[in-house]
Amino acid sequence: AAGTITIIDVRSAGEYSKGHVPGAISIPHDKISNQLEQIKHLKDQPVLLYCRSGRRADMAETTLSELGFSQLYHLQGDMMEWDKNQLPVEK
Repeated sequence: AAGTITIIDVRSAGEYSKGHVPGAISIPHDKISNQLEQIKHLKDQPVLLYCRSGRRADMAETTLSELGFSQLYHLQGDMMEWDKNQLPVEK
């Protein structure tokens, strides 16, 4: 739908299961290329990436950019900042 953004948590599945940004899908950063079939329809859609501190989200952003994704965003402060600000999480 117009105005929506897909949120991808690129941490491990274990980290994701302990709590993630509401609505986020889990695709670990080292599995992005293998999961391309699941997300290729998002190439021209806004996609927000995050991890724990930023390093893995940066790697995922680079990979997706090289694969032709055009609207990539990185959650400022990643999950550490999200938790610090006591924002809601899903489990």
